Amino acid sequence: MNQALQVTQIGSRAARLRCEFSIGQSIGHVIVWVVLTIVTLGLALLVFPYYLNRAVLNRTEVLDQQGRPIGKLRCNFDLISSIGHVIIWGILILVTFGIAGFFYLYRVVRVVLSDTVIEYY
Repeated sequence: MNQALQVTQIGSRAARLRCEFSIGQSIGHVIVWVVLTIVTLGLALLVFPYYLNRAVLNRTEVLDQQGRPIGKLRCNFDLISSIGHVIIWGILILVTFGIAGFFYLYRVVRVVLSDTVIEYY
């Protein structure tokens, strides 16, 4: 009985996410990151996954059950607070000849999501 009550209470607060990250915005990000990658001789690719995820999260809204926006996601990630994380993983990627890069991508998502909050309207 308690489980049914809990499911009902959780179900009444259910929300969905809607991302409004357009193709135009994607093209703009790709151009910027290609230029940064060339200028930094590839080092920008270590921070690219953070900013890719941040860009998508910052254009995501929280919707209620009827599809009305009730808030938005705000990713507060900044490179300065995670520079140690980037350096350590960069070294690991070099030492393991790129194998650590697969694990790095999962850690990036974890870091970015941990720095994300819901701002309700």
